Amino acid sequence: MSPLYMFEKPLGMRDTLPELYEIKRNVRASVENEMRSWGYQFIATPALEYDETVGAASAIMEQQLFKLLDQQGRTLVLRPDMTAPIARVAASKLLKRNIPIRLAYSENVYRAQQREGGRPAEFEQIGVECIGDSTISADGEGIALMISALKASGLQEFQLSVGHIGFVRKLFQQIVGTEERVEALTRFLYEKNYVGFKMHVENLSLSSIDKQRLLRFLQLKGQDETITAAFDILENGQGTEEVEELRQLWDIIADYGYEDIVKFDLTQVSHMSYYTGIVYEAYAEKVGFPIGNGGRYDGLLGKFGKNTGATGFAIRFDRLLEALEETEAAEPLYAIFFSAERRKEAFQLAGEQRASGKKVVLQDISGVHDLDANTKQYEDIVYLLGKSGKESMQ
Repeated sequence: MSPLYMFEKPLGMRDTLPELYEIKRNVRASVENEMRSWGYQFIATPALEYDETVGAASAIMEQQLFKLLDQQGRTLVLRPDMTAPIARVAASKLLKRNIPIRLAYSENVYRAQQREGGRPAEFEQIGVECIGDSTISADGEGIALMISALKASGLQEFQLSVGHIGFVRKLFQQIVGTEERVEALTRFLYEKNYVGFKMHVENLSLSSIDKQRLLRFLQLKGQDETITAAFDILENGQGTEEVEELRQLWDIIADYGYEDIVKFDLTQVSHMSYYTGIVYEAYAEKVGFPIGNGGRYDGLLGKFGKNTGATGFAIRFDRLLEALEETEAAEPLYAIFFSAERRKEAFQLAGEQRASGKKVVLQDISGVHDLDANTKQYEDIVYLLGKSGKESMQ
């Protein structure tokens, strides 16, 4: 193993330089304000959690977990997502009465990468969880809030794709019969390997009718007409409840006025194994991965001792920034260059300017070696030099 250079960082970690930091701060504030306006309250959880609790419940692959030992020998993990930690907090401290709670967060999560390939091992998620509400209205609210939050960030062109993991599993179960075969088919969907899915179906020992049902399943994409097509490939009433949930969801989306943004894709599944019902992803131009995803996870709270329904979503902040065509420029900086004789005057002037809302840099002129290079970064400059005073504005 070669020695590290002093400027090297761990695999997948990123520095955030001042200009990008300011852009992130502005976009984050817009999204957070939108979530607050919907009645969601922000919460923070520790970066470190126990592996046997949150680590096991997170549904992130074992090889992606950052692990370490505490002084008592227990295995800890850097939180790999925010849903499991919030489920822990909600079950242990917040669900005292049988009323829904609405929580929001903006935190970094950590997932180890085998090789970097441009994928970060630390990234920020900003999202919400609606816990204690099993209605389709809660699913619709999550979808509508994700759309509203993305719009608040400044994103103009994006699409939400909605599926139902319960429908997929019931359809596959009634056709292929075993959990192992269901998982094999589902894996092709997660990888979006539709050619592989078709080849796999052709090699299964199924009737030609059942093979056609599976191939027709791949075409279940569109708007409300998808609901009728989904009913048509079901048999024996299995899966009709899930399709009916999608029908109700479409009516809710229509009432929000978001029919043009939302499309059904019933082939959609998730790598997060705790999802149990409606799932969705957001896509934007120029970004090859979902910029956000969410869904219903009615079984997760039970792992922490509370059996209740829950749904939520997370926006990948780095991908959102990539999708934004134009981001608001950082606020301008103003500077006061001063000599020792006029230091107090410079401090007073800076205080007045800051009170008016400006960002002001104070710079002792004796610490500047290249004045021309130093002044280019500022919007306006005031010089307070010498006892008699040289004052000018650039």
